[in-house]
Amino acid sequence: MIELSQVALKLGSAAGEVNILNGIDLGIAAGETVGLVGPSGSGKTSLMLLLAGLESATSGRIRIDGAEITRMNEDELALFRRRQIGIVFQSFHLIPTMNALENVAVPLELAGIDDPFTIASRALEEVGLGHRVTHYPSQLSGGEQQRVALARAIAPRPKLLLADEPTGNLDHDTGERIIELLFALREQVGATLLLITHDPGLARRCDRTLRMADGHIVGDERMAA
Repeated sequence: MIELSQVALKLGSAAGEVNILNGIDLGIAAGETVGLVGPSGSGKTSLMLLLAGLESATSGRIRIDGAEITRMNEDELALFRRRQIGIVFQSFHLIPTMNALENVAVPLELAGIDDPFTIASRALEEVGLGHRVTHYPSQLSGGEQQRVALARAIAPRPKLLLADEPTGNLDHDTGERIIELLFALREQVGATLLLITHDPGLARRCDRTLRMADGHIVGDERMAA
């Protein structure tokens, strides 16, 4: 599902060019669940942004489900991302002037998916918010907002699901429920999951744990069956 070959990312700063990722080689199989751990500044989020097509690699090649996204232009990337990749961030990134149904349906509509509001309604039912479709983000709790974000991520039935500290803005109990829902939805849609987390216990729930440091993958552990 994911193939990275010698992927590097350099970004400019006041002090000059900074190496963020350094020659990453990585393969992740379809349907695999992978926990990505490491200290702040190790490159975890940058790697996820590259996989999402939200940042461009300085060099190297990235393939997702056989498509080389490093060769795509911005329009091609946007369409590929909307159809193939679901993303859940720590911040919910909901549009405040749209209700829950619209927040889930509009990305589907932009991707050219037929009957977006029916699909969005079904996705909200799947995350337990069928009774909150007309509510705006300001009328929802933090856990409910993250469930809307989950519904938005899984609505197009993506092949790749990316989650960057999805419980970071939630209390412990609410976060636990969101994680249970995330894993259940991933299994339901059959997506490959890459999960950034600071929690080693959560990472161990995945099939595999990758450890990053200083822009390199320094550990790759597969969980016992």
